[in-house]
Amino acid sequence: MRKYLSFLVLLSVMTSVGAQDSFTRQDSLRGSITPERAWWDLTYYDLSVHIMPESRSLFGTNTIHYTVLEPQTRMQIDLQTPLEIESVVQDDRPLEFVREGNAYFITLIKPQVRGAHEALDIRYSGIPLEAANAPWDGGFSWKQDSKGQPFVATSCQGLGASVWWPNKDHMYDEPDSMAIRLTVPKPLTGVANGRLLKTEEAGENRTFHWFVSNPINNYGVNANIAEYTRYSETFSGEKGSLDLDYYVLPENLEKAKEQFKQVPMMMEAFEHWFGPYPFYEDSFKLVEVPYLGMEHQSSITYGNGYQNGYLGRDLSGTGWGLKFDFIIIHEAGHEWFANNITYRDIADMWIHESFTAYSEGLYLDYHFGTEAASAYVIGTRANIRNDKPIIGTYDVNSRGSGDMYPKGANMLHTLRQLLEDDELWRSMLRGLNETFYHQTVTTEQIESYLSEKSGKDLSAFFDQYLRSKWVPNLEYRWNGNILEYRYRDVVPGFDMPVRVFADEEARWIYPAATWKQTPFPMKPERFEVDSNFYITTTPQ
Repeated sequence: MRKYLSFLVLLSVMTSVGAQDSFTRQDSLRGSITPERAWWDLTYYDLSVHIMPESRSLFGTNTIHYTVLEPQTRMQIDLQTPLEIESVVQDDRPLEFVREGNAYFITLIKPQVRGAHEALDIRYSGIPLEAANAPWDGGFSWKQDSKGQPFVATSCQGLGASVWWPNKDHMYDEPDSMAIRLTVPKPLTGVANGRLLKTEEAGENRTFHWFVSNPINNYGVNANIAEYTRYSETFSGEKGSLDLDYYVLPENLEKAKEQFKQVPMMMEAFEHWFGPYPFYEDSFKLVEVPYLGMEHQSSITYGNGYQNGYLGRDLSGTGWGLKFDFIIIHEAGHEWFANNITYRDIADMWIHESFTAYSEGLYLDYHFGTEAASAYVIGTRANIRNDKPIIGTYDVNSRGSGDMYPKGANMLHTLRQLLEDDELWRSMLRGLNETFYHQTVTTEQIESYLSEKSGKDLSAFFDQYLRSKWVPNLEYRWNGNILEYRYRDVVPGFDMPVRVFADEEARWIYPAATWKQTPFPMKPERFEVDSNFYITTTPQ
C-alpha cells in the first residue's frame, strides 16, 4: 500500500527543506544568478533521454540554445550527482569543463559575440537520484503497476530539474520552447510536456517525440513511463477548442473516466476567474503517476486514488473539501500560478502556492457559491502554524514557511473582502495572468500590481502577512455605547479596516496600533468581527 504524508506533515517537510540558518556555496550556486549564468539568455532546449527502468539508469543529450547578452567565455550548467556530464561540444569542438558539486563550469573556445545565437551539446549519463517520498524530496520514482510493469515518474520542484537532466537550473530564465524525446522499452509509453508529434520504434525501444511551444520552467518538465491507456475529449474554452488528454493505467480507465469529469469543470471555473488557459497550443494532460501529484506544465501528474478530497480527507474540516478532487483542482490551478506566472526566486514561492491554494476556494465559489468557498478557506486556517514568514531567503534556493498554502490563501481571501467588489477581484486575477503572461516575477511586482489595481496602498498588508509570522490581533472593549479597539502584533503602519456585525448591521471599523473609538447608537446585543478577515480577536 502506498504511504503518503498528511497535509500537516507536508507543510513541515516543505518548511524544513528551506529552514536553514546558514547556507553553503552550493546553495548560492544553485539559487543565485551567478556571473556564469547572467551573460547568456536561454532560448531553447532539445532534450533526448533514454530511460532504462530495469537498471534504474539513463543516458541522454541536451542541446542548449542561447543568445549572447555579454561576451564571456565561462558558462555554468547544472547536473546533480550521481549523474555526470560526459562531454560538451560546440561547433564540433569539444570543450573543457570542471565540476564543483552540482555545478559544471564550461570554458568556451568560440568568441561569444553580443547578440549572437549559439548552441552547445551536452552528453550525460548515470543513475539519477531516487525520490524516497515524491514529490517533496524530488528525483525518480521507480515503481511497478499491479502487473509488475514499470511505473516511473519524475518530480523535482525545489531540488531542481538538474536532478535528472543538465540545464540552467534557475527559475529566472526559461526557454521559449522545448523539444523532449523519451526513449523507453516496449510496450511502455513515455509521456512528457506539450504535444506528441510522433512515435518511432527501433528494436526493443520506442521513442516519443514531444514539443512544448511555450516557455516552460525547469521543474515543470517531466517524464512519465508506464503501460498507459489514453483517452481524450475537447473543452470549448475562451480561446477555442482545447484538447484534454488523459494517460492512465488500464485497470483504472473506468474510474478515470468518472473522476476526471472534474477537469472540464475545473477549466470552466478557472478560465472564469483567471482568464484563458495559458497553454492552448500545448494542450492539457492529466497523467497517472505513482506519487500524489505535481503541477508539471500541460502534463499535470495525478495520484490521488480517484477520490475526492486530499487522499480522501477534507483539509478544511467543513465538508466542502470533499466536493472536489484536491489534486485535479490544486495542481491544475498551477497552470495559471506557477506555469504561466512563475516565481523568479523560490523565496517567492507563495506566488505559486497562495494563489493556487485560494483557487480551491474559487472553484467552490464558481460551482457551489461564495458561502461554500468562504467556509472552505476559513476552515483551512486550522492548518496554519505561523512558525516563520512566508517569504524565504533570496539567492540560496530557500523557500519560506509552508504556511504559504493556507495562510496565503486566507491572506488573499482577506484582500478580497477589502475590495468589496468581486468583479474587481476577478479582473485583478485575470489581469495578473494577462500582465505577467509567460513571465517570471518577483513578490514586488505582484504587490505593486495588486496595490495599483485595487487603488489601495497594500505595502503594510503584505509586510504583515508575508514578511511577519504574526497574525493581527484586534483588541476591543465597550465603554458604554462606544467601541474602543486597537491592533496588536502588527508591523508598523498596519491599519487594515475590518467589517464587523453589530446586531444585524454590518459596518466598518478602522483599527491601528493605537486605541481608537467608534460610537454606536447603543451597545449591540450581538457583536462580532467578520470571520472572512484573517485576524484574531481579544475582547476585553
